[in-house]
Amino acid sequence: MDGGTYNYKLFARSDFSAFWALFTDNLINLIVLAGVCQFVFNMPAEIVFGRILPGAAVAIMAGVAVYTWLAKRAAAQHGRDVTALPYGISTPVMFVYLFGVIGPIYWSTNDAMLAWQVGIGAGFMGGIVAGLGAIVGPWLKRVTPRAGMLGTLCGIALVFIGTVPLATVFENPFVGFASMIIILWGLVGRFRLPFNIPAGLLALIVGTVVAFAIGEAKISFEGVGFYPPLPYVGDLIAGIQHLFANPELFLVLVPVQIYNFIETMNNVESAEAAGDHYPVATCQITDGLGTMIGAVFGSPFPTTAYIGHPAYKRMGAHAGYIIGVGLVIPFAAFFGFLAFLNNLIPVAAAAPVLVFVALSLITNTAHSVKTDHMAAVTIAMMPHVSAFLIIKWGSLIGALAAVGAEGMAQLGDPELTAALLQQGAHYEGHLALSQGAILTGLIWGAIVASVIDGNFRNAGGFALAAFAMSLVGIIHSASLQWPAFSGVSMGYLIAAAFLYIYPMFHEEGTLVNENLPSDDPRIAPGE
Repeated sequence: MDGGTYNYKLFARSDFSAFWALFTDNLINLIVLAGVCQFVFNMPAEIVFGRILPGAAVAIMAGVAVYTWLAKRAAAQHGRDVTALPYGISTPVMFVYLFGVIGPIYWSTNDAMLAWQVGIGAGFMGGIVAGLGAIVGPWLKRVTPRAGMLGTLCGIALVFIGTVPLATVFENPFVGFASMIIILWGLVGRFRLPFNIPAGLLALIVGTVVAFAIGEAKISFEGVGFYPPLPYVGDLIAGIQHLFANPELFLVLVPVQIYNFIETMNNVESAEAAGDHYPVATCQITDGLGTMIGAVFGSPFPTTAYIGHPAYKRMGAHAGYIIGVGLVIPFAAFFGFLAFLNNLIPVAAAAPVLVFVALSLITNTAHSVKTDHMAAVTIAMMPHVSAFLIIKWGSLIGALAAVGAEGMAQLGDPELTAALLQQGAHYEGHLALSQGAILTGLIWGAIVASVIDGNFRNAGGFALAAFAMSLVGIIHSASLQWPAFSGVSMGYLIAAAFLYIYPMFHEEGTLVNENLPSDDPRIAPGE
């Protein structure tokens, strides 16, 4: 139906409730990334509130404009009301950029400015990858089991998004527990809160009130001011140059952006299932361009179409809810209101929201993959535990040096490695797993999922790809190198050979594992 004369109202009364939900989601992301950049990576307020947040706001404005236009066009084409796709900073990818790109640069150089420059360079290049998803996304989605793609993100969620914030809650239990119980009530349990207040917003309010009551929060206008968005082309070029001088960083941003554009595909598909049809390629290009625009204006963090369109559609939202976010977030960023909130809200009050993000990502993955594939999800998570251990062991060595310990061996010292092994700490193995953990998790998740399905050739293809990547140091190495055989690379080659040769000696029907549990509880294994 050509509904070119259809009068689509951008705003509806139900947009108000949807606005608070999406606004809170974006607000928490911005507060968290500002806190990590300022207090973990020691970035000055001038970078955090003067460059990163205004740049993120520009990216959000640009994407909201496109998604509003797409909603209006869809309503005209189909002659009925539609709900615009939600949009903002991608939560899982934000954490990967924080702890996979910006963090390693800061920890190795103690240069916050360089870490920011590399961050925006990575954001710009990642935006290109996200845009290219319109070309290669369908093929990657077809050959990569979802368990591998989502499992490696679950590993990041478990150790970085979930465990670290949960420790923060227990460091400040009066504030953290007060906020945590609201999150469990409203987001995990999904119970209706008084006056339909969004759970994330109420958790921040309650945690902040408790912090005030015990004297751990105060009102400060430090950082409040006018921060106009400006392009930082010189810094962007410096960051891109550092990326090409250290190409191993591409091993972080490329797979996570692949995840990002595949997730955009999934989110558009979920909108279609709810009755609203949007062009996938246009949405992927929009997400990529939005990320690139944000990087030019100072934000390293990718933007994306959010999960949750069906929920906003059930609320009856039109496009007004994303327009509201596209106006309020920039206003708060340009005039320093986000700096005020960052000073006001204690970290322990926001940490439970991150715990929920981790829980949500892992449980949603469990619901979106076949039950049999949870083994693949689990193994995909394991390299990130190793990455976490390597980072924390390094932090321990640094902390001991900071308090005056002298004559200490550094990580990697043969005697220290041997001593660690005697204590049950397998440093060499964890180091190998930690190097390229995102790709390693994805590969092993894909191999296991393919083997479970009896698709041995697909599993062999991933093993062969891992062999090639380990040869040149893309995975299991500290840096890229000329092809060099190692025990790990030969292990992948042997595995690939087995996975390709095994099906040749078995009939097709015998490659089905009849001992897997059925989804039907009435059917016993093997029946």
